[in-house]
Amino acid sequence: MTAITARLDADPGRPLDAALRKRLQTALTEALCESLDTPPHTVTVVIAAGDPDPAILVRSFLAAMEARDIDGAQALLAPGCTMTFPGGVTMDSLAGIIAWARPRYRFVRKDFERVDTLPGDPAVVWCSGTLHGEWPDGTAFSGIRFLDRFEVSAGRITRQEVWNDLAEFIAKGGGE
Repeated sequence: MTAITARLDADPGRPLDAALRKRLQTALTEALCESLDTPPHTVTVVIAAGDPDPAILVRSFLAAMEARDIDGAQALLAPGCTMTFPGGVTMDSLAGIIAWARPRYRFVRKDFERVDTLPGDPAVVWCSGTLHGEWPDGTAFSGIRFLDRFEVSAGRITRQEVWNDLAEFIAKGGGE
């Protein structure tokens, strides 16, 4: 008998349930047996449950935040997750982040240049690129550098640290 293990990185907000995992296992086993022209009892496909790829989880979190899907973003955070922003401002709730950001900008989005993962427990995910968005008065901004560091353990974000040049940009007369 041949055993095949497949790891599927499902949407972290919608993990594979047991019924879906079983249907996929059956369908993949049947397809593999047919393509190999071998009897079904000689091949078993096992779909292992596992934590999502840390980089995918982080990108999903950031996309949910940009889309204002707060419930979706919250589902990706571990209990006790802390988020530290420029100036040493540390928060432990998405509601706190939203209230803190409201007078600073209308919205902000990230253009990624790199996403790197250091495996481990916790896994560390680094994201870098530039920010674009609008100041509270509706004036657009873009090209502001950022660097985010995330720690991911057991399929959830446990820590986020944020660095960016927003304050420097504002100090030079670039915003608000």
